Parts: sequence; structure tokens; C-alpha cells
Amino acid sequence: MAFFADLTDACGDAPSEICELVFDLTDSQRASGVADWLAGPPLRIVIILVGWWVISRVARRWVDRVVSRFAAENLAAEKAAEARRGMFSPLEDRANERLEEFKNRSERSRQRAATMGTVLRSTITLLIGVVAVLLILGELEIDLAPLLAGAGIAGIAFGFGAQSLVKDFLSGMFIVFEDQYGVGDNVDLGEASGQVERVSLRTTRIRDVEGTLWVVPNGEIRRVANHSQLWARTVLDIEVDYSTDIDAAIEVIQQTAIALWEDQAEATTILESPEVWGVQSLAESAVVIRLAVKTEPSEQWTTARELRRRIKIAFEQSGIDIPFPQQVVHLRTADTPG
Repeated sequence: MAFFADLTDACGDAPSEICELVFDLTDSQRASGVADWLAGPPLRIVIILVGWWVISRVARRWVDRVVSRFAAENLAAEKAAEARRGMFSPLEDRANERLEEFKNRSERSRQRAATMGTVLRSTITLLIGVVAVLLILGELEIDLAPLLAGAGIAGIAFGFGAQSLVKDFLSGMFIVFEDQYGVGDNVDLGEASGQVERVSLRTTRIRDVEGTLWVVPNGEIRRVANHSQLWARTVLDIEVDYSTDIDAAIEVIQQTAIALWEDQAEATTILESPEVWGVQSLAESAVVIRLAVKTEPSEQWTTARELRRRIKIAFEQSGIDIPFPQQVVHLRTADTPG
């Protein structure tokens, strides 16, 4: 009975296994009491700290992996651009300049991604640390109800007031990480299209062809059409009269496009042999022939204008008519029978 009385004095009416084990080994009420206390809040606090460290490490490694994958994708794009450099032998200096510009832009993107990775790592560590501190305070039997209530009210107010701002920042982070576009790219964002002048975490600034500067919140961007990534394509639908020899017209279009390709003009760098895809449609007053030309990024519009000019001249020289809408008008006078 003395044993049970001593055990109760040391560990209470419902002794824990650790307290009872220490009491059996040491026969000391003080040692068993200390062991029982250490097995309570201190042990749980140590577990919380270890969990905070492990989760922080895992989260930081995940961020590092995302940044590394982004850097690898940029490196692959650089190698692809360098592989294409040999296609521009008449314009080797210009091709090298383009490649260097692309490398510089990729390097800036990698630096932005690395910066964002640092911010993300710090933010995740801080958030996990706040949760760990709250759990530790709970283990120390500090009343967190007033603190959590105040924080909850402040969080709700902040959430309603800044939800669009948070959305813009999150979208901006993904734009930077995924390298969807950069300064100098020609893009179409739906509401606005033009050349990108600045990209920040909150907004994107675009200058359109009329000189208007558009400031687009990143959170409102639903899709991105980038006309400046690696290569572009000029697609022309050329109309000829129904009486035209289609094979002859296709030959004229093909030779005209090939001649522009062989010229390798500075503003119309064509990457591959132009292709005439054939008759695209039979329109109301014309036969439509489609021509496709692969160009350097952002040069598709200049190439299209030059092709139209040359094809117009070639058609005139070959006697091929470009149709236009015609209308037959019947005039009837009072003397006209019927």
C-alpha cells in the first residue's frame, strides 16, 4: 500500500506510463514528478519545434525545385535559340545580336525567379513559425481566444479589402515564374495588346500601336497570346479570280515568297522555306489561296506587308486578277417596255 501511496503522491491519481516507469526505476517521487512534467508540455513543445523545422525544410526545398525547373526551361530555350543561329548565315551578326538579347532577357527572368524564390521561402517559414508559436502558447496554457478573435476580425477585414491586391500579386508571381512574357514582347492580353514595357508583381504595362499605354492588373489576365516567343508565322489568304489558273497562281505566290526568303532582308527574316498550303476556301467572288511563312518573332507583320506588296506586283506582271466585289445595275426608264 505504501508503494501505491507514494506513486499517487508522485504522479497523481492517474499516473502516466513514464512517471510510473521512472518511479519504478528510481523509487524517487521528485524524479518521477520531473519526468511526468517533462513528458507533458516540454515534450510537446519540442515536437512542435521539430515539426516546424521539418515542414519549413520541405517547403523551402519545394520552392528551390520550382525555381530550378524554371531555370532549366530557360536554359533549354536558350539552346534552341542558339541552334537556330546557323540558319541566318547572311545575317550572322544580327542573329548573334538577337541571341544575346534573348540570353539577357532569360537571365533577367532567372534573377526575378530567384528573388521570388527567396521571398516565398521567407514567407512560408514565417507563416509556419507563427502557427508553431501559437501552438506553443497553447501548450503553456496561455489563453489565445482574445488574440485569435482579434486576429480573425483583422484578417477578415484585410481579406475583403485586399483580395484583389493579393490576387494581382499571386498572378504576377506565376507570370514571372513561368516566363509567360517579358519586356519587349508583343502580347495580346484580351483587353489590351501591344508591346510590353514593364512587368511588376501587381501590374503589366503595354504600349499599343497607337501609342496608348495600358496598365493591366495581373489578376485580370485570363489568357496570354505572346507573338515574340522563339518564332512566329505569317499566314496570308490571297484571293484570285475564278477564271484564274489556280496552279499558275500558286506557282507565282510560291516563287514570290521564296524570293523574299532568299533576300534575307533585315526586317523580314524568314526561317524556313515558305509553304503554299493550297486552296483555303471558295468565297463568294474569289478563290482563296493560303500562304504560310515562318519568321523571326515580331517580324510576321512586316513580312506580311512586304509579301502583299510583292505578290500584287507579281500578279500584275503575270496577268492574274485580284477580284473585287462587283454589282450589276439595271436602269429602267418610262419608255422601257416591261
